Amino acid sequence: MKRAHVERAEKQEFVTALRSTFQANASVVVAHYAGLTVSDMQALRKQAKQAGVSVKVAKNRLAKIALDGTEVASIASLLKGPTLIAYSTDPVAAAKVAIDYAKINEKLVVLGGAMGSTALDHNGVRTLASMPSLDELRAKLVGLIQGPATKLAQLANAPAGKLARVFAAYAEKDKAA
Repeated sequence: MKRAHVERAEKQEFVTALRSTFQANASVVVAHYAGLTVSDMQALRKQAKQAGVSVKVAKNRLAKIALDGTEVASIASLLKGPTLIAYSTDPVAAAKVAIDYAKINEKLVVLGGAMGSTALDHNGVRTLASMPSLDELRAKLVGLIQGPATKLAQLANAPAGKLARVFAAYAEKDKAA
């Protein structure tokens, strides 16, 4: 009887942790992983970790309980069969990792997901994956900001250089005379 109590406490702790995970992340992707080997899963987890994405395999029943009352509750209907959940704070990263890995290993089948309260089907996840990530957008924004600043600095320095050349020319003229 004591073992059943421990299992129930472990399950409640797991559900609580999973619920906070769902609440803290911007996007969640659900995929079937049937047929993936252990080394395939390790490769997926490694690729996900490099992109700032977490991958978790959870019992569907416990995951559905954890989803109750969260923004991403719409993915509950996708939790059938051997499913894994990929999630990240970057709205695009989880979708990119799942779609990219599914391209190289057809045994990973992306079912759908959610971005905030918006439910996504397979095509929605694919579209989300094609968008630039937050880091890529930040880099583009910095590039856009730096471009005009560099041009302004060049323009500010150009008149001074021209003036110096004019003064040098007059000095040469005076020396020649």
